[in-house]
Amino acid sequence: MGPLLNVSNVEIMYHPFILVIKNLSLSVEKGSITCLIGPNGAGKTTLLKAVSGVIKYERGRVTRGSIQLEGEDITNREPDEIARRGVIYVMEGRRIFKELTTEENLVSVAYAAGASRDDIRSVLSYFPRLKERLGEKAGNLSGGEQQMLAIAMALLYRPKLLMLDEPSLGLAPKITSQIYATIKMLHREEGLTILLAEQNARKALEISDYGYVIENGRIVLEGSAEELRLDKDVAEFYLGMGKRTSYAQVKWYRRKKRWV
Repeated sequence: MGPLLNVSNVEIMYHPFILVIKNLSLSVEKGSITCLIGPNGAGKTTLLKAVSGVIKYERGRVTRGSIQLEGEDITNREPDEIARRGVIYVMEGRRIFKELTTEENLVSVAYAAGASRDDIRSVLSYFPRLKERLGEKAGNLSGGEQQMLAIAMALLYRPKLLMLDEPSLGLAPKITSQIYATIKMLHREEGLTILLAEQNARKALEISDYGYVIENGRIVLEGSAEELRLDKDVAEFYLGMGKRTSYAQVKWYRRKKRWV
């Protein structure tokens, strides 16, 4: 199908001398689930913020390279413009209106997105637990329900590219599995293109088509999700099957200083 999103040799800086992302390239194929895995602080969130444009609110910007959506340059564009082009970002930490009810959250976003009550009903069909809690204040929902609500609100914008930042953060394994099953169902039934940033590499690779490993602001490995699951170093560092903690400890990595 070709890439929906193409990030080419991007460098990202904050404040304005803190270099966070270094010469990073990746692409997201239309209709795919692509995951970005790596440890906390590796640069996953920074990259998603740069793609969505919200990095501007933190005095950050892309200082080199380009970000293209469907072949059109969106580098350092305003967040509202990028959102209108169909890039919708579900931020880490479940950003919802906690003082409003579940239904009021959905209605307020539907109004902003130009969506209808029918659209809300359609979105809720993927989240039956939210149907039972429409009158509850969002702040009283469980962490998993709040994450479901955040994703449901994003869907009302009819995204071309849905970016999810750590959707499993702070959730119990059973709830994480439910969230991931729903993400997979949305991809299958709605044809959504998804870019997923996760520390939970096992869950991310279970549902993804392709993946990138990021450490210290650089891509150190990429491949199909199956290839990454079978890679012994990924298994050791990210799937809990070893003691080493970063690709800097891999002999070929130290020797060649190889960045993929």
